[in-house]
Amino acid sequence: MRRKPKAPLPQRNGLDPARLRLPAEGPWATVRDHLVERLPRVAPERIDMMLREDRIVGLDGPIGPDTPYAPDSYVWFHRDLPTEVPVPFEIGIVHRDENLLVVDKPHFLATIPRGQHVMETALVRLRHDLGLPDLVPAHRLDRVTAGLVMFVVRPELRGKYQTMFRDRAVRKEYEAIARHDPELELPRTVRSHIVKERGVITAREVDAPPNSETRVELAGHRDGLGRYRLLPRTGRTHQLRLHMSGLGVPILGDDFYPVLTEKPLDDFTRPLQLLAKVLEFTDPVTGAVRRFESRRELGAWNRHEEWAAG
Repeated sequence: MRRKPKAPLPQRNGLDPARLRLPAEGPWATVRDHLVERLPRVAPERIDMMLREDRIVGLDGPIGPDTPYAPDSYVWFHRDLPTEVPVPFEIGIVHRDENLLVVDKPHFLATIPRGQHVMETALVRLRHDLGLPDLVPAHRLDRVTAGLVMFVVRPELRGKYQTMFRDRAVRKEYEAIARHDPELELPRTVRSHIVKERGVITAREVDAPPNSETRVELAGHRDGLGRYRLLPRTGRTHQLRLHMSGLGVPILGDDFYPVLTEKPLDDFTRPLQLLAKVLEFTDPVTGAVRRFESRRELGAWNRHEEWAAG
C-alpha cells in the first residue's frame, strides 16, 4: 500500500492541515481549477487569495495560481475556521502516561473536529494545552455526553488501541438519569436494529435482526427519578438514548429522543444526563488490566431543581 506523505505544513493551534489527493485523471489545466471544482463551499476568490498568500502547498512548496495540475499528487492547507461558541467547561485529566491519556470530557464538547465544531473540541484543546501534537482518539463520545474518552499519545500505537474498541474488547459502563417507572422490569437486555442515515441527525430502530445490545439495570431511585447503569455490548450511534427511550424512560435532557427539539449551540443548560462512567480492558501493549472511572456526577440526581432550572 502506498504510504501517505507527511504534511509539509505544521499544525495550527493543535489542528492538522487538510490534505487533498488529486485524482489520477481529470480535465483541469491547473491545481487552482481543480480546487475551485473540488471545494464548492469555498468562494473562488478565497481560493485565489490563499494561493497568492502561499497558504496551499504541495510536497515541493507553495502552489501558485498557475501551477499545472499534477495527477495523484497531494496538496495541504489550513481551512478557514467556523465561528464557534466557546464551551465554558474544563476537561478533567483522569490518567496520563507515555502511551495513553484518559480524560473526563464535559457535556457539549465534541471529541474531534467536525462540522461547526473545530477548535472547541477535546482533541484540539488537548493537543494545544498539553503540547501533544500527535495525540489521536482511540474512540469517540457524543458531544452531548460527558465522561471518559481515551486518547493515544504515541501515533504508532494508535492501531492497537483503536482495534481494541472495534473488537469490543473494552468493557464500558454508563450512568443515566431518567424517570423511574416502577412497572418497568429491570434488569433486562435490550436488543434492536439501529439505522443511522447519512445527513439525518437522528437514528432510528427498524424491524430487522438486532445489531445493537444494551443491558439496563436500576442502580437506585428516589423522588420519581431513576439512576440507571447501562452496559452496552455494541456501539451504535445514539444506542443508549434510543434504548432508554424505547423503554419509555428517555434520558433527561435528551433533545433527540423521543422527539427532536432544536437547541442553539450556545445553550448549555439542562445537559443530557448520560455519563461514560467506566472503561476497563487489558492493555494490548503492556498486558496490564486497566480500569478508569469518571469523577463527574450527573447534576439531575443530586441537584435536580438546579439542573431543571438551567
